[in-house]
Amino acid sequence: MKWVLWLLALFAVAVAVTLATRYNSGYVLVVAPPYRVELSLNLLAVLLVVLFVVAYFVVRLAIITLRLPTEVGEFRLRRRRDKAREMMLDGLKAFFEGRYAKAEKASAAALDPQEPPTVNAINALIAARSAHELRKYSQRDEFIAAAENNAPKEIVLRLMTQAELLLDERRSGEALKILQSLRAKSGRQHTAALRLELKAYQGSKNWDAVLDLLRQLEQRNAFDKTLIQRLRCNAHAENLKSRILNPRALKEYWQTISSVDKKDSKLAAAAAHACIATGDCVTAHQIIEQSLDGQWDSELAGLYAECLGTDVIRQIERAETWLKSNPNDASLLLALGKLCIHCELWGKAQNYLEASLSVEPSHPAHLVLAQLNEKIGRPELAKDHYGKGLKLALKRLERLG
Repeated sequence: MKWVLWLLALFAVAVAVTLATRYNSGYVLVVAPPYRVELSLNLLAVLLVVLFVVAYFVVRLAIITLRLPTEVGEFRLRRRRDKAREMMLDGLKAFFEGRYAKAEKASAAALDPQEPPTVNAINALIAARSAHELRKYSQRDEFIAAAENNAPKEIVLRLMTQAELLLDERRSGEALKILQSLRAKSGRQHTAALRLELKAYQGSKNWDAVLDLLRQLEQRNAFDKTLIQRLRCNAHAENLKSRILNPRALKEYWQTISSVDKKDSKLAAAAAHACIATGDCVTAHQIIEQSLDGQWDSELAGLYAECLGTDVIRQIERAETWLKSNPNDASLLLALGKLCIHCELWGKAQNYLEASLSVEPSHPAHLVLAQLNEKIGRPELAKDHYGKGLKLALKRLERLG
């Protein structure tokens, strides 16, 4: 509709100009001695319009000519930025595809002083991660240094990447220092930084710090509850192992562990092992009995005979109550066999050991049964069980190897 209106307006102007020139009889006299020029008013108007148009285009041409170097520079800059952005996208795509050599090359090529500092930092750190995956650690460190030089304000981005790569290289101490400096600079750590800090403390075997971080991560719901429980029990187990040389500290630490964590059979087994190593059979038996009464664990039942108290008969009676609900547990049967041997209940011991072998043939059961046969004067049977036990041990070593 607009173009119709413009066309009508153009026709109207043309008609007006035609009528004006037809009825306009005026003229203009230009005198410049010795010359005298007489022009019609209509011709003068046309000449002035033509002169204005020519002058306009001359001025426009001069402006374009003067701005040409600037526009060429801007064009080149846009072209260079477009190429840098294209290389950046190629680097990111190659990195997430796992093509690290191409990602390193493209991200390094995308580094441009004219780009914003954050963009350069991202390119440098993608190149650093790619070099790390290629085990080119010196180039990785150079790219991290480039990120620091190009974008000194992007502290979190750089330090998080550096800490993660150092942890992957198993340099936990250096990674921990970086994360601690990040905490000092940025204040409250975000969840991802706390996760990296947790790995660093695990690598440094600082289990008290691990427990503290797990409490923070649990409050933020950063991990599954089952994983939190497993990691916490593992940290407690490591702390128990570190106190083996100090029985009192070991016992005190076990008392500080929550009743919920004590129900974990793996943690109870670690505590029992530690108590057995210190010779505290009473505490070891209490831990095993309380744990097995709450939740059955075959490995823990096998530990029951590893430390003999002053009342082994009571141990046998307690183990036989467990046997009623777990009649086919090879570890429990083996433990009962060992306890009966200590009390010189040869027949009962043999029955339990043979029952253990019938449920699950194992090297320890054959070894104990061989020793029993030696004691009761059956060297041939003892030799046979030694041989069978040795075969089972060799097969297990082959599987592990």
